[in-house]
Amino acid sequence: MSTSDTHSTSYSLSNSPVMETLSKQSYPAATLYVVATPIGNVCDISLRALHLLALADAIACEDTRNTAQLLSRYGINKPLIAAHQHNEREAADKLVARLQAGERIALVSDAGTPGVSDPGAKIVDAVRAAGLNVMPLPGASAAITALSGSGLINDQFYFVGFLPAKAGQRETALRALEQIPATLIFYEAPHRIIESVQALASVFGSQRQIVFARELTKLFEQIHRCPLGEAADWLKNNAHSEKGEYVLLVEGAPSNADDDLQEARRILGILLEECSLKQAASLAAQITGQKKNALYQLALEMKEGQEEE
Repeated sequence: MSTSDTHSTSYSLSNSPVMETLSKQSYPAATLYVVATPIGNVCDISLRALHLLALADAIACEDTRNTAQLLSRYGINKPLIAAHQHNEREAADKLVARLQAGERIALVSDAGTPGVSDPGAKIVDAVRAAGLNVMPLPGASAAITALSGSGLINDQFYFVGFLPAKAGQRETALRALEQIPATLIFYEAPHRIIESVQALASVFGSQRQIVFARELTKLFEQIHRCPLGEAADWLKNNAHSEKGEYVLLVEGAPSNADDDLQEARRILGILLEECSLKQAASLAAQITGQKKNALYQLALEMKEGQEEE
């Protein structure tokens, strides 16, 4: 098959077995459905989300104009209920009443997953407090999208969201994060990006890696990685740096591996005077929180070293 043939091949979902699976899933009444929507590319929405949005009695949304425009792209027309950060408590009372009447209500934000640096958490809390069902439908998230493309190797991440706008409060917030070993994830507006990055470098130092993820899934998507010491200059030399929302990922604090090793040696040295290798490793693991197998191997090396002397 030629390249042109490959590009022209289309796939029809209407005949796919997955559509039968979709129709057989349960969507109970009197339930709030928390629905993730695309963060940029209109195609990044799940089949399940589309099915639910078409099924819902009403859709609670951050901005009715934005959501109406999004729904029109999918050919969906539903009653919209404004539920933004300034009226979340009031909106929650109305939604609870409608849910108690047996309606299915979808909750969406302008982009991404509701409740993650977006309105929605207070509504979900109120619905759960009323003893009603909440069902989340997973989908797009700017934080996770950026993390997956960052290349920062760490099995932990710490989502911070937006930093305070005032310089003093921002520095205080960053100082509290200085020793966290997990990858740090921030959101930032374009008009504050340079001052925020300068604050990050001032607190965390110039050597940690930072990843800029700008305009994710959109036409001018950009992902750039560099040391924090080079970050401000990169922004200043980038003609588009003050356009588009940012996700910033900052390498976590370096581990104190040498200090941990020395402390493990000290504790094992004391324990080995009174305990067997196995007992010493087990007790040291409980004291230090390190893995027992690694401590056993270290104790064995220490024992062998003592015998050679």
